[in-house]
Parts: sequence; structure tokens; C-alpha cells
Amino acid sequence: MMSRRDNILRSVRFERPERIPMGFWINPACRNHYPPSVLDDLQESHPYLFPGFRRSSAPPPVPTPPTQSSAVDAWGVTMASPEEGIAAVSVGHPLADWDAFASYAPPPLPDLTDEEKRRPNLAAENRRNAVAADTLVYGGLPHGHTFLRLCDLRGYQALICDMADGEPRLWRLIEMIEAHNQAAVRCGLRRGAEWMGYPEDLGMQAGPMLSPEHLRTYIKPSYQRLMKPARDAGCIIHMHSDGDIRALVDDLVDSGVQVVNLQDLVNGVEWIRQRFKGKVCIDLDIDRQRVTRFGTPAEVDSLILTEVRTLGSREGGLMMIYGMYPGIPVANAKALMDAMERYSTHFA
Repeated sequence: MMSRRDNILRSVRFERPERIPMGFWINPACRNHYPPSVLDDLQESHPYLFPGFRRSSAPPPVPTPPTQSSAVDAWGVTMASPEEGIAAVSVGHPLADWDAFASYAPPPLPDLTDEEKRRPNLAAENRRNAVAADTLVYGGLPHGHTFLRLCDLRGYQALICDMADGEPRLWRLIEMIEAHNQAAVRCGLRRGAEWMGYPEDLGMQAGPMLSPEHLRTYIKPSYQRLMKPARDAGCIIHMHSDGDIRALVDDLVDSGVQVVNLQDLVNGVEWIRQRFKGKVCIDLDIDRQRVTRFGTPAEVDSLILTEVRTLGSREGGLMMIYGMYPGIPVANAKALMDAMERYSTHFA
């Protein structure tokens, strides 16, 4: 039986994996919307998706009503969330007025911990530990590392106007953000990263958040510089972007991206097949707006089988992932887990 680590590597490299790598993530907010025993039952009965899962012997936590929260992050951005576990969005922009830029100070550059600095063989040790644990050494940037960081600091509309107007201070802000990101990449490489992730949502429900021209002018050059050190070090380069990114995708993947994580129905399964199958490993983000939310268990099963048949092959090049959020019927969650485990061996 092939190890999970080798199976992932073979999938990315089109080297005939044993099965399709599948990932299922349960958002923490689900703990307040489903009985803990139900979530435990789902995980316990699907060992491929949840290897090593063990029920907690502690009393189940008391569900709490959704509570809004807000906080100021390290960049000075006010972030607000409607409920614990749901990603926060920026509601206060420290550079909404460019006059504030002259005195603005970014957070300190990422660095290794003191304990890591005392380990001369840090990278080698981390890789040995990863092999022993049947995983990879993962590194990467935080979600929303460049374009969305600019949106958080300036505000979306102001940023798009800056790009259209050729605002000269925008270049200095991009350089500031890129320096922070470069430091994070260097830390990942010093830790022995084998897989470097670059997650950034650039799509809306229909169409991209910025034009291809603005992407090429302001964002893509930074992406290329951030990916190059990891690519030169032999890392697998993983690019994640939610939303409709069809107009941007050629520019996103031509910097050496080996794995592209994008949403299925928003971009279209057939379009994804034509653009990526056999060329770049597809890390497919399974629908959570339509079929899994409002369909039947049979329709959920059919969706996964269709996507596996359309995008997969015996050679590899397909991974699939699902994020479960409150509102997904339990029967559909079970049908999805069943289908992901069943069809992971479709080409075996």
C-alpha cells in the first residue's frame, strides 16, 4: 500500500498514484450547528478522509449562539466576523487616506523562532519527521497575501482606482508587502518546506476582482518573485484562488505553478478539463453553494463521480477538497464523504 505522502507526490507529478488524494475540512463554526456526536460519527466512519481520528472522551462543548467579533490585526486592519470559525473581512482600512502612508509602519518581518534558530539541521530534521509522520513539510504565505492585503489596507474600490490612475505610492506599498512575504518564504525554505502555498482569492461569483491588465501590471510580477526562490529550491508550488478566475488563470499558472486549487462549478468542470487536465495538477474545490447545499444525496454522489471521470486519469493530476460549513444537510455531508472515499480509487 502506497503511503499518503508518496500518493500525493505521485498525483502532483503524474506518476500513477494509488488513489486520488481527498481532503475534507470541517469549519469550526459547525460545532455550534451540528450535534458533536453527528460530526464524530461522520469522521469516525470515513478513515481515508480522517486518518487517525479518535472521539474525544471529554464532555461535548456547550453550543454557543453565533457571536459577532472584530479585532485589529498586525497590519492595523479592523477585521470583523459574524461567527467564530467564519473568516473575517476587513471593515476598517488604515490607509484609506494616502496621507496616513507617510507614518504607517508594517508589522515586523516573519522570522524563525529562537528555538528554531538554535537547530543547525532544522530543515533536515523537519523532513525526517515529515517522512516518519507520512506527510510533507508545508510552507507558504497567509491567505490573501498580496492583492487582498492591498484591499484590506486601502479598501477595494480605492485600490482599483489606484491601479487605474497609476498611483505612484501604490508601488511603494506593494514593495512593503512583498518584503514581508519574501521573509515568510525564506522562513519556509529554512524549515525545509517541500510544498509552498500561495493562497489568494481573485475571483467573484462571476468574473475576476481585477482586470487581467491590472493583474499583469501590479500583482503578477510580485507573485513571480515570491514563487521563484521556492521553485528554485525544488518546492511544489501550490496556487489557491476562489471565485471565477478564468480570465486570470493563464497569468496565475505560468510562473511554475504545479498545483492549482480552484472551484468547480463557478469556473466550470468542462472548462477546467480543457485548460488543465494532463498539464497541471488540479486541486479541485468541491461546490458548497449548489449541489451539496441544496441537492439530494444522489446528486451529490453524481457530482463527485462526474468530476472524477472528467478531470482524473490513471496517471494522476487530480486532488479534491471540500470545506463543510453550517447549512450543509447531514445526509449530503455523509453522501459526499462516501463518494470521495469510494471514487478515490476510481482509476486504481
